[in-house]
Amino acid sequence: MRARVILFARVPQLGGGKQRLARDIGAVQAVRFERVMIARLLRRLGRDRRWQLRLAVTPDHAARRMRRRRHGLVTLGQGPGDLGVRMHRALKEAPPGPVVLVGADIPALEARHIAAAFRLLGHHDLVFGPAADGGFWLIGARRRPRLPPLFARVRWSSPEALADTLSGLPRGVSVGFVDTLEDVDDGPAYCRLRGRFSL
Repeated sequence: MRARVILFARVPQLGGGKQRLARDIGAVQAVRFERVMIARLLRRLGRDRRWQLRLAVTPDHAARRMRRRRHGLVTLGQGPGDLGVRMHRALKEAPPGPVVLVGADIPALEARHIAAAFRLLGHHDLVFGPAADGGFWLIGARRRPRLPPLFARVRWSSPEALADTLSGLPRGVSVGFVDTLEDVDDGPAYCRLRGRFSL
């Protein structure tokens, strides 16, 4: 069964993207950052033959436009619901095999991080990439025999997001962890990472 990577992204548009980042650095610069990161991660992750890359976007109607522009890349809408509902759906509905879902705002993300996650899924039911702010930038699932319940009562966009996710897992689910990386949700994170990663 082939491994899949899902790049989970909001389509960059003024007034519809990362609101905290836009407040701190300006809406135009925030949209530029989102565009740069999506293009960069599609290049970094899409060329690797160890997995198939899928792009899951919101809002859903944008998926149709992006499918026309990016021939050969599986592009789909995230569907309705909060972040947890949408991520769970994307993981559950991927074709059979191990699947890893990542956000599109992690400048340090490279193919080696994804490969490490798939290696861990050989021994664990789930794998997480902790984020420096208490959330997570990656979730991977072996899905054998099935995907466990996820994301019950998670305080999204808070320092407790990963801890809440872990505490809600059923007993007996084994979990592995890859490197802690920093995502870009606000101006201070953008300023810290801009020089290191040419943002």
